[in-house]
Amino acid sequence: MDMLTVVLLALIVIGVIFVAKGVKIVPQSREYVVERLGKYDRTLKAGFNFIIPLLNSIREPVDILERQISPQPEKISVITKDNVEINLLTTVFFRVTDAARSVYRIQDLTSAIRNAVTSTVRSTCGQMEFDDIQGRREHINETIKTQLLSACEVWGVEITRTEILDVLVDETTRHAMQKQLNAERERRATVTAAEGERDSKKLAADAELYTAQKKAEARRVLADAEAYATTTVADAIAKNGQSAIDFEIAKLQVQGWTEISKSSASKLIIIPTEVSKSLGSLASMLEAFKAMK
Repeated sequence: MDMLTVVLLALIVIGVIFVAKGVKIVPQSREYVVERLGKYDRTLKAGFNFIIPLLNSIREPVDILERQISPQPEKISVITKDNVEINLLTTVFFRVTDAARSVYRIQDLTSAIRNAVTSTVRSTCGQMEFDDIQGRREHINETIKTQLLSACEVWGVEITRTEILDVLVDETTRHAMQKQLNAERERRATVTAAEGERDSKKLAADAELYTAQKKAEARRVLADAEAYATTTVADAIAKNGQSAIDFEIAKLQVQGWTEISKSSASKLIIIPTEVSKSLGSLASMLEAFKAMK
């Protein structure tokens, strides 16, 4: 084997090694930051890529999948607007949108995001009262996310979601909250009982009013009937004179003796002669009235 052949073989081997070193297959979930002679050159996307060995080098692969920052090792201490000290347990989801900025603009990305979360949570929840923090977690999560987006954009990071996992209070605050809750329950029970009593009295008053109205209507009907009867008798007296008067008196006498005969205390009833005459007169007058009609 002559020298030329050796040189050719060496060149071929070097070329193969050169090509092998220059070919980069980037996974779908990553991007590669490429430097040329120590300076940023470009970012390799997923798929087949080629770089120039010796001139270009891979600074580091960057994971672009959405990830979760584990909950804070220490809970975030916050003093609310109404001076209640609470501890918040939070977590954040993010993904890298610019691999170059995430490498060159910040040294420890996870720690930087944690610090930004702590600052944002304290500034946001410190302006709210404790009851609002308990009942408006969704609103707080959106507010924190919006503020973190602008803070982390410079690092090439997008905040996709933030979550307040738990709100913790100390034992003294918990005891005071329990007393307040019990007092509120007692107040509601008292109000409910008072409203029930008020409604009951209102219904009873409505029932009494209804009864009084019906009794008044009944009395009015009876009065109208008596007035009609009196008018009828007066007309009969005006037309028939003494006969009509005797007839009315006899009728009243008969009604009186009828009521007496119905009494359970009545054993023996003696009817005076005048009553018998009255009955006879009543029959005669009744026949007379029929004849006149």
